[in-house]
Amino acid sequence: MAKIGRNDKCPCRSGKKYKHCCAQKEQENIQQQSVNVTLMSGVKEIQADAENKKNLCRELGVFFFFSTAVGDAWLLEMTECDCVQVARNGVALEAPIDENSEVIEINYSHTFALDNKQLVITAYADKNTQILTDAPTRELSAAIRRIRKKFSGDQLQKVHLPNSENLATT
Repeated sequence: MAKIGRNDKCPCRSGKKYKHCCAQKEQENIQQQSVNVTLMSGVKEIQADAENKKNLCRELGVFFFFSTAVGDAWLLEMTECDCVQVARNGVALEAPIDENSEVIEINYSHTFALDNKQLVITAYADKNTQILTDAPTRELSAAIRRIRKKFSGDQLQKVHLPNSENLATT
C-alpha cells in the first residue's frame, strides 16, 4: 500500500487534501487516547510485569520504567535522574506518587547515573550506592538521548517546580 502524502487527495474521496481531512481526524484520535494515560497506569503496568518476572522497558514522556526477571521494577525520571523502586522480588511496592490533572508529585528515594554501561543508584536517605546489574542500560541510554532531542532545555526545566526537593511536576 502506498503512503499518503499530506498534500495528496484524501482516500476517503471527500475531495479535500489529506492534511485537511482524515489526517486531522487521526491526530484528534491520538490526542483523545493519550488523555487517558497516567503515570500511575504506567506504574501499575510495570508492577504487573515485575510480578510476572518479565524483562521489559517502557517510556512515558520523561519517565522510564523497567522490570527485571527477578521481579524488580523501577521508575526513573530522565531530566533530573531521580528514581524510585516500585516492585521488589515480584511484589508491588506502594508508589509514592500523588497525581492529579495539573501536577504529579513523586517522593523519589534515589538518584541514578549511567557509569561504564552500568546503572548506579544512590539512596537519598543514607547516600549508599549500588549497581543494578540487571538494568537495561542500553535502552535507558537511548531513551535519554531521545528525550534530549525531543525536548528543548527550556521545556525540560519546566518539568520541575522551583525549589522542589525530590518532587517532579509535569
